[in-house]
Amino acid sequence: MSETVLPKDDVEPVLVKPEPLPDPAQKEPPSRRGGNGLAILALLLGAAGVAVGGWSVWQLRAIQSGHQQQSGQLEDVASQTRSLQQSEQQLAARLAQLPPAQELEDRRRLVTQLQGDQQRLSQRVETVLGASRKDWRLAEAEHLLRLASLRLSALQDINSAQALVQGADEILREQDDPGAFGAREQLAKSLAALHSVDQPDRTGLFLQLAALRDQATQLNALAPEYKDKGESLFGLTDGTEDSYWATWWQKISQYIRIDFHADKNIRPLLAGQSLTQVRLALSLALEQAQWAALNGESEVYAKAMTEARSVLDANFNQDNPQSKMLGERLDELAKMPVSVVTPDLTPSLSAVQAYLEQRHKPVGGALDKQADGAPSGSQP
Repeated sequence: MSETVLPKDDVEPVLVKPEPLPDPAQKEPPSRRGGNGLAILALLLGAAGVAVGGWSVWQLRAIQSGHQQQSGQLEDVASQTRSLQQSEQQLAARLAQLPPAQELEDRRRLVTQLQGDQQRLSQRVETVLGASRKDWRLAEAEHLLRLASLRLSALQDINSAQALVQGADEILREQDDPGAFGAREQLAKSLAALHSVDQPDRTGLFLQLAALRDQATQLNALAPEYKDKGESLFGLTDGTEDSYWATWWQKISQYIRIDFHADKNIRPLLAGQSLTQVRLALSLALEQAQWAALNGESEVYAKAMTEARSVLDANFNQDNPQSKMLGERLDELAKMPVSVVTPDLTPSLSAVQAYLEQRHKPVGGALDKQADGAPSGSQP
């Protein structure tokens, strides 16, 4: 049995007369109760159908969204797969370029062998360089002694020779070798001999001679001249002719010299070019003395000072204070020492050379034995 439910808008109001309330004691007919149960059942089935339809729609939409997500994930997986394929192709290409496994093993063996050879070579180089550094220092000590001997023989430079010999002794002390005792003993003797010799002040002597050269260029001859005291000479001049005779006597006194000591040697007066030549000769003698003072030539120095003194005595009057002072200074400087007796450094040099020869013998033999005993093969 089915019922048709009309919409509310199409239902016209119908006046229904209320029926009288049923009597509870009176029972409903069975046909009426069966119709209401069917209607309720139909409503329940309809509601269940609507619920099932809604749930189906929700499930369908969820499945669609899940399909979309899976499609996106599939695209990502496909792109990753393509990149992995490209990387695999690149790796395959690089692997194809690599040598085979046997060749790699051979190369690894060669690298191991090269590292072992390099380590042994570095050890031998360190050994050789350690000995070479000491040999270089000892060679430097020998060179310092040669230089000190040269400074003594050529320049007589005591201070420089002391510093050089002291440097050579410091090098031998750094070696800390008992075999260097003899060489250091000779160096100590040489240092004691050098300390016992005084270094002449050649620089100060050179400067003092230079000052005398400057004074020598200003020397003048002492010529006697007539000085008018306002008196007449032997009555030859009177009041009117006083000025005439005074002028005449002043002029002639420059050419005539009256020497009251005729028993002495008469020296000619110097003037003009002759005075310049004498000054130049004195200056050259002093310059030669300067050179001899710097180079330690005692004979040349004494000869130059003697020549300067003779030039001064022969051409300048000793009554002149300037000439007298210059002569006294020449006598003082002529006594100054310009050369010294330098000690001989040959024993020290020979002792150091003997020590070097003795040191080289065992070192050379040990190196040869080490070179012979070292493996020449390619085993690591």
